[in-house]
Amino acid sequence: MAVVISLGGSLINGTGSIDHAFLKEFKEMALKSGEELGIVTGGGKVAREYASAAREFCGNNFVADEAAVAATRLNAQLMLALFRDVAHPKVFRDFGKAAAALGGHKIVVMGGTIPGITTDTDSVLLAEAVGAKRLVNLSNVDGIYDSDPKTNPSAKKFDKMTHEQLLEMAQKFDQRAPGTNFVFDMVACKLAKRSGIELHFVGGKNLKDLEKAVKGKRHAGTIVSIE
Repeated sequence: MAVVISLGGSLINGTGSIDHAFLKEFKEMALKSGEELGIVTGGGKVAREYASAAREFCGNNFVADEAAVAATRLNAQLMLALFRDVAHPKVFRDFGKAAAALGGHKIVVMGGTIPGITTDTDSVLLAEAVGAKRLVNLSNVDGIYDSDPKTNPSAKKFDKMTHEQLLEMAQKFDQRAPGTNFVFDMVACKLAKRSGIELHFVGGKNLKDLEKAVKGKRHAGTIVSIE
């Protein structure tokens, strides 16, 4: 059964330069897993910068979101180059078509889809479409905390939690505004809960933990499940 990986843009290009070494290691792990994978790429810093500039220029959030979506899809094109030998040669916008293509290819790739919808939500929708029971969120955040670890050194990281607990936190912290987003947006949390999709939050470039998460094994991040 397929696994979906939501790959944070900050890991692809977090400093203005493509992280070639990480991406090559990521590919090696992905192929080694033996799983069919749906990979959804975020936009990271590039997306935020373009969205911020567009918003400043025209004062329109829809246009700003379009710029951010374009950045995510640029990262997705890079994934196609990385997995050229095994991936379907198209960045999908349609979840149903992506799911159908996964039957004949080891990997399918998506970026963002429409303005106002984050790649968190896109990744859960893809997981639903392909019937995945597991989704791995790989970003620069190493798990779910009870408060922001950047501002609170005493913040507690959860080893495991329920969908209800995650959704409660998302409803509190995800204000759907620039700079206020939770690690996984509220809509994505609701969708994952309705389908019982197990969520694994793995931080940084810890590919050993990522490999464990893809297999559904215990790791240093946070696991969100029904129980």
